[in-house]
Amino acid sequence: MTRTLILAAVLALCACARQEPAATPPAAAPTPTPAAGAPAATAPDGGAAATPASVESENQQATASQESADGDPERPARSDTSLEQIAALPATAQLPDGEWQPGVNYDPLVPAQPTSVEPGKVEVVEVFWLACPHCYALEPFIKNWLKTKPAYEVFVRVPVIWGPMHRAHARLYYTLDALGRQDLVMKAMDSISQDHVPLAGNSEDESLKVQQQWASKNGVSADDFAKAYNSFTVNSNLQRAEQLTQRYHVSGVPFVVINGKYTTDVIKAGSEAKLIKLINDLSAAEHRH
Repeated sequence: MTRTLILAAVLALCACARQEPAATPPAAAPTPTPAAGAPAATAPDGGAAATPASVESENQQATASQESADGDPERPARSDTSLEQIAALPATAQLPDGEWQPGVNYDPLVPAQPTSVEPGKVEVVEVFWLACPHCYALEPFIKNWLKTKPAYEVFVRVPVIWGPMHRAHARLYYTLDALGRQDLVMKAMDSISQDHVPLAGNSEDESLKVQQQWASKNGVSADDFAKAYNSFTVNSNLQRAEQLTQRYHVSGVPFVVINGKYTTDVIKAGSEAKLIKLINDLSAAEHRH
């Protein structure tokens, strides 16, 4: 019991302790600088600038919706995109002026990465973490979007891998996927965020036992879970997720990659709802080209 409580405490703090801001600063305090980059003081939609107080409040809310990898010794090095590279984007690769601004609301991914979808489709990747409270908060918006998104948008999830805890949860995600139990992914997030069950141990063997017990309570046999857990498919997916974490320069989650060409997040978009709109707008631009 003591070990479980310690793991739960570590789980709650391992990334949140690095998140900015830790608490809402007083009105006179400057807007904190988020790990993945914050939007400019003007409204993300390019409209009339809001009052300083409202802008600061919106920025703080958006920043609080991003899990940061700052301070993690295992985080990949981020390769910042220069303004020259952003400005060099052809007009057809940029969204209309006045709504979303390159370098503010979204960045080109340099170099662009290959996608896993068929021609004519636009891949939308969410890099996430099962234990990330901000990914958990974004989940209702993702669910609603999946019900209404255009058919050409293909949603793909990639679990972030920065360290051992993230790897344990990534293995759980891919194990559930291999078992055809995607319905349990949200339940795993519920267990971690709501019930404070870490679903990870101090070692890979301990993580397997903890996750087996949880899966058994949710209708998956321990043997089936172990076979999938140690399968070639799951191991291959883990390797790919680790590579994508680095190739996408992921320094915070949730993190979105559109068609291997553009990256954005809640902070850059301005809110969860605006992130969904930005995803659709970038995807539509990609689909037209």
